[in-house]
Formats: sequence, C-alpha cells, structure tokens
Amino acid sequence: MKHIFLNLKRFDIPKSQGGVNTIAPPAEWGGFIVSQIQDGVRRLAEAAGEETEFVMYLPEAHIIPAIQAKAAGNPVQIGCQGVYRDDVAPGHNFGAFTTNRTAKAVKALECESVLIGHCEERNDKAGILKEAGVEDTAAVNRLLNQEVKQAVEAGLSVLYCIGEKAEEQERWKEVLREQIETGLAGVDKSRVVIAYEPVWAIGPGKTPPDKEYITKIAEYVKEVSGGMDVVYGGGLKQDNARMLAEIPSIDGGLIALTRFTGEIGFYPEEYLEIAGLYLGV
Repeated sequence: MKHIFLNLKRFDIPKSQGGVNTIAPPAEWGGFIVSQIQDGVRRLAEAAGEETEFVMYLPEAHIIPAIQAKAAGNPVQIGCQGVYRDDVAPGHNFGAFTTNRTAKAVKALECESVLIGHCEERNDKAGILKEAGVEDTAAVNRLLNQEVKQAVEAGLSVLYCIGEKAEEQERWKEVLREQIETGLAGVDKSRVVIAYEPVWAIGPGKTPPDKEYITKIAEYVKEVSGGMDVVYGGGLKQDNARMLAEIPSIDGGLIALTRFTGEIGFYPEEYLEIAGLYLGV
C-alpha cells in the first residue's frame, strides 16, 4: 500500500497575524481544504494502480467542518495531531481530561487516524522533562508509547514519527532503534505506519538527505520494525516526489507546506500536484 499523509500543522492562522493562511477564513478553512481536494484525491486513488490511502491531519477546531465537507465514500481520511496518554474508561474516568485531547474524543468526532511523535511534539515533551530534571532519553519514547496504545485501543490508525537530530547523526541506528522499540512496544503494528523525519535537515538553508541516505534509513527502519511501512516525513514536495517514488523501501510521504517561496503556505491544488507526481499519475 502507498500512503499520502498531510500535516496541516497551524497553517490556519491568517497571514495578517503572522501565519501563512491566505486561502480561507479560519472558521471555514478545514472544510474548504477538504472540499477543494476530495474530487482530485478520488481521481488519484482510481488512477494509482495500487491501494493508496490519503490522510490529512488537522488542528482540532477544524475536524468537524472537515468531516462535514467530506463526501460520502470519498477516500480522504480525517485525522488529528496527537492524543493524550490516558482516556475515558468504564468505571475509571468519564471525562476529567481538561485541556487534553483523548483518542476516544477524536474517534467520537469520526477521526480515523492520528499523528504521534512528530519532531515538534518530541521537542515539546523533551523540554518539559528537562524542566523537571529528567535526563532519561527514553522517557519521551515511553510517553509516546502510551499515546500510541490509547490511539490503537480507540480504533485509530497511527502515523508514528521518528528521526535523528544533528547531534545524534553519528549514532543514528541507536536513536532510531530506541524510538521504534520503545515507542511501539506492545503495540499492534498493523495499525501503525512509520514516518522518518531527518530532523537535522529540517529548516531554511539546510541540505536535505539524498536518495542514498533515505534508502539506507528506510531499509534499516524496516529491518528493526519487522517490515512496517515507512514513509518519508522530511517533506514530500514537487522537487523530491519522483525521487522518493523510485525508492522501493519508501511507501509514501508526508506533505506539509506546498509552497516555500513567494506566498508561502499550503495550497490544495499544489497538494494534488505533489501527490500525483509521487504516484506517477
């Protein structure tokens, strides 16, 4: 199976407030994006020649309008950006999770998938642990493991992100192995896809990994994980879509911004172009 994931981060904030959104008012943004891409996604899915899933991860406020805009039977799946490490349960807790987004809450909203372990989430958790004086490098992975388990128990599929920072490159095998083995311990892996993020290469002016490096990483991740699907999470774009499609050990990609110069931001028609380039249709 091929996978086209879309992480819309906080692209809903208007440009006038420091964001990148120029395509729709925030209150209409999630539904607008779904309405603009769903017909194109259906055509891509029909033309791809193999089973392909299309998942878009939205900030929570946009989940309901996005689901309302989705046509019945359309292959677009709606997901959320992270879940809490605990949840409601009969005889346990019926809702005392103020400020936290639980897996069963987003499942009740009709989400089908969740993004867990993105480098931005990892950095946030590591920062909190540092403030608490925790130096155990596996602690973040243990917290993420609890999130993955809650998501799978609630019936969500998971895109689980891993990746090494610049200071970790010399021991990348050790870092990725820990993220996989600890983060996915005791998890039904059939419900999980792994996204590899080269954290050391993310940001303006940095050189992205080449085909050889991505191939090496993907093959290692498959070896450690027991053959799980692996997608490139460093950004599926117009300029790398065809290259990534040529790597047998890569099973898809994660799209974020579609335009990096001029009026930077996410544009639905460019998302469809990138997906089409990767799928060769």
